[in-house]
Amino acid sequence: MDVRDLTIGEFGRRTGLSPKALRLYEVSGLLKPASVDPATGYRRYTTDQVDRARRISLLRQLDMPLAIVAEVLAADDDADAAIRLERWWQAQEAQARARRASVDYLRAQLTRSGPARTPYPVTMLERPSTKVATITRECDQQSIVPTSLACAAEIDAHLRAAGAEPAGERWFLFHGHVTPDSEAPVEVALPFTGTVEPAGDIVIRVEPAQTLAAVTVTRGDCFYPKIMFAYDDVEDHVHAAGLPTTGAPREIYFAEWSEITDDDPFVHVAVPVRSTVESQQR
Repeated sequence: MDVRDLTIGEFGRRTGLSPKALRLYEVSGLLKPASVDPATGYRRYTTDQVDRARRISLLRQLDMPLAIVAEVLAADDDADAAIRLERWWQAQEAQARARRASVDYLRAQLTRSGPARTPYPVTMLERPSTKVATITRECDQQSIVPTSLACAAEIDAHLRAAGAEPAGERWFLFHGHVTPDSEAPVEVALPFTGTVEPAGDIVIRVEPAQTLAAVTVTRGDCFYPKIMFAYDDVEDHVHAAGLPTTGAPREIYFAEWSEITDDDPFVHVAVPVRSTVESQQR
């Protein structure tokens, strides 16, 4: 027997992989035995396969899916493999930050008697009558960002092709409760100047002049669920002031993500309301 030839037990002891795991990686194509005895079915590996097996073991300890493990191992060289590993790890860290934000939000909701959170200041914004081009899609929390951005890009292209001028804002109007588990209609609207005809899913309409109760959120706070604090503060203000709402809550983006920092103002979280004077007149 070649001194480099190892039984499945010996190979497992060197690599920290159980026979069950080695069979799984064989079936998935990640780590095939060097040879299989046709009569007994005994699998043998070589010492040349030890490094690959140890890498698989470490990647799986990170909870990396088998498909991603295969991508890392299929890299052209170690530098490319490191890039693929780093790209995947950055995504895991982003998910961890999102989970951390969820914990912070839930803790704040559960410990209202604890140290007070500084609320967002609410201001009243007077908005003129505005022409908008819109697309409405059903979204849940996971799909809302890519879907909304795709709709905004489609609307922007349509406006420019018609010779209209986008006003530089993107509105997301929520016509229902968007959650991680349920979809609701989200209307993506771009205000513009000029003349444009509707096309396909794109609707042209006029958003009436209105008063908005709004808070301004920085780029760094503009993710779920942290942005829900902004919604809470607007809702609390509207309720305390006795202001009837007159339209769907919305996010009005007035800056480009790539052109600002996390500390810069990025979006108004707002709801249309009937002002106190209007309510008294009625």
